[in-house]
Amino acid sequence: MMQSTPLYRTAKGEAYVGNSLELLAELPDNCIDLVMTSPPFALRRQKSYGNVEETEYVQWIKPFGQEVFRVLKESGSFVLDLGGAYRSGVPSRSLYNFRVLLAFCDEIGFQLAEDFYWFNPAKLPSPIEWVNKRKLRAKDSVNTVWWFSKTNFPKADVRKVLTPYSDRMKKLIQDPESFYTPKKRPSGHDISDAFGKDNGGAIPSNLLSIPNTESNSSYLRICKELGIERHPARFPSELPAFFIKMLTDEDDVVLDIFGGSNTTGFTAEALRRKWITFEINHDYLSSSVFRFLDGQSSATMQRVLDELSKNDANYFINKPTCALNPSNKAKSKAESKAQGELFAFGATVL
Repeated sequence: MMQSTPLYRTAKGEAYVGNSLELLAELPDNCIDLVMTSPPFALRRQKSYGNVEETEYVQWIKPFGQEVFRVLKESGSFVLDLGGAYRSGVPSRSLYNFRVLLAFCDEIGFQLAEDFYWFNPAKLPSPIEWVNKRKLRAKDSVNTVWWFSKTNFPKADVRKVLTPYSDRMKKLIQDPESFYTPKKRPSGHDISDAFGKDNGGAIPSNLLSIPNTESNSSYLRICKELGIERHPARFPSELPAFFIKMLTDEDDVVLDIFGGSNTTGFTAEALRRKWITFEINHDYLSSSVFRFLDGQSSATMQRVLDELSKNDANYFINKPTCALNPSNKAKSKAESKAQGELFAFGATVL
């Protein structure tokens, strides 16, 4: 599918170093089932991963959106995670993420299938000036996640991401007559006797409560042992897992155009999807290979890094080990119910 040579690959996926716009141009039309990505946010301070000023952001990101629209299948989806930002020097919010939404729909032709909100309860208070020092604003803990599509009816099945029933709902299912009477409510909802049917779980909301508390993954461990800089803006694997499960089937193709430490590719591999990752920073993409080699020694990892430093690397991982173990195993019962169990712990792809 691609003309360029990947930095590394598995039987299901390929990771490329380079400018995403140039790499996107190599893809044919209508070939991707899901684009799941988190671009550099429009922050006031420059970050090491190359963010763009908020006033320039919409014009900067639009060409990426246009190329994504071209490569997406008619049934495909584009999920875009954007963090919030403040205007420079004042405690007033930037509207850049909403301007991106409007530009993508009004100027490129995307449909907004649904707006999601990722709540990260573990996020540190920011910005310091308005939250910590002057105590003028609450902690910013929510990212907007826009689910775009090319048509009104993209491929989707919410039954793949059902959340566990609450204890009360379980009791209702066991003995519905003791908990409610089928009738039309004042709100206009017609609650029938089918309300007590066990459908295997509850439909999730568009508020995704996922703590970003990765601390013991092979990626972090090996980066620390080898003295390698970790990517500073990683999202938890549970976030792409939710959308990959809901919007794709096994062997569908998932693309991340701002790959970073390749959490999306890693998650797609574990969920038995094909994947493609683009990342402009060679060092970040090289170290992302650690995600696929869980359990290997530091010496082995260093040998792999040495291979990836070659100009014609094209390193093949014959038996990737991708264990989707959410780092927030100790998250609260309420958060677990809100998000649901997206993976079986210790699931491994060999």
